[in-house]
Amino acid sequence: MASATAAALPGELRYIQYEHALEDKYLPAIRALISKDLSEPYSIYVYRYFLYQWAHLCFMALSPEDDSLIGVIICKLEHHASHSPPTYRGYIAMLAVASAYRGHGIATALVKKAIDTMVEKKADEIVLETEETNKPAMRLYERLGFLRSKKLHRYYLNGNSAYRLVLLLKPQMQAQLPETIPEGQAQAV
Repeated sequence: MASATAAALPGELRYIQYEHALEDKYLPAIRALISKDLSEPYSIYVYRYFLYQWAHLCFMALSPEDDSLIGVIICKLEHHASHSPPTYRGYIAMLAVASAYRGHGIATALVKKAIDTMVEKKADEIVLETEETNKPAMRLYERLGFLRSKKLHRYYLNGNSAYRLVLLLKPQMQAQLPETIPEGQAQAV
C-alpha cells in the first residue's frame, strides 16, 4: 500500500536550494538517492565538489510531512574556453527522484529551477550527459528544449553510451551547434 506521502503532488512538495548548513541532514540522503538511479559510483568528494562551490545551483524536493528527500538536482556553472568566444556553461551533473514519486513532474520542476537560476546568472548554454538507454530522461530534457549534440560511445563505467544534450540560451550560440543527431545514429567523438 502506498503511503500518504507517495500521493503528494509536486505543488505540495517543498522545493529548497541546498545550503552548506544542510550537509549533515541531507548529504547522506542525496548520495543514497543518486546511487540508486545513476550508473556512476560517485565518491563523497564529487558531491562536495559540486555542493561546496555551487550550492546555489542545487535544489531538493522535500516531503511536506517529514522533510525527507524526494528529489535532487546538482549543477555547476563556469566559464568554458573550448568555444570561441568562451562561453558561460551550465552543467547538470546529477538528477534523481525517488521511484515512488516519479511521473508527478518533480524532475521537471527541479530542472526548471536549475535552468531559471542559470539564466539569472547569465549562462550561455546548459549541457549534460545521459545514458542513451534512459528514455524517460531523454524525453524530459528534450521536452524542455535540450538538443542532442553528440553521441559518446561507451561513456559510462558500465559500458553504456551516452548523449550529450545542450540547451542554448542565447541566440548567437545556436549558430555554433552542430546538426543534432536523431536517436539511434552515431556521431564520431
